[in-house]
Amino acid sequence: MDGVSWLMIYGAIFGMLLNCALAQNVHVVGDGMGWIVPPNGPLSYSNWASGKTFMVGDILVFNFVTNEHDVLRVPRASYDACTQDNGIGGVITAGPANITIDSNGDHYYICTFGRHCQFGQKLAITVGLPPSTPGGAMPPVMAPPAGPTTPSPASSQPDACAPTPFSPPIGGGPNSRATPPDSASTSLASNVLVILLSAFIIAFLF
Repeated sequence: MDGVSWLMIYGAIFGMLLNCALAQNVHVVGDGMGWIVPPNGPLSYSNWASGKTFMVGDILVFNFVTNEHDVLRVPRASYDACTQDNGIGGVITAGPANITIDSNGDHYYICTFGRHCQFGQKLAITVGLPPSTPGGAMPPVMAPPAGPTTPSPASSQPDACAPTPFSPPIGGGPNSRATPPDSASTSLASNVLVILLSAFIIAFLF
């Protein structure tokens, strides 16, 4: 094979590895309760969602019996009024339904059967962007400590560091320093991808 063919193979392998590393989180709506008319009314799904973090790319699983329930994404006004007006996409009538979250912001879902929505079969969630996505929330970066990089003449540090005759340095000597921590922005998944990709390249070349 020529260089372009090898490059395409490497790209495909890297893409598969990246997809594995960025696997979505799967949220089963209502957990064991499933997608039904909840016994505790509208608070049932609100309480369920309050303990979850939703990101773009995650999957919502609505477990329901076909022809007994359905699911439809709607805007906020339709969610509050329990109507199908201005529905986003079509009504999903076959259960279970898997919905991949494709945008951030507020998402609203209802069941359109009878008065199911009025009785609490409705879900509102807030979706964020993954940290690796442009515009996503990133970990805060700690600013370096203020002050000069070298000791000031008025500082007391030179006296504390002055050598003492006939006394060996304590704690490994003046050159011993604390090892800086690894960068918080370097993820384990990235390291694994780099190692695996390197192994594939070496295997194909040699």
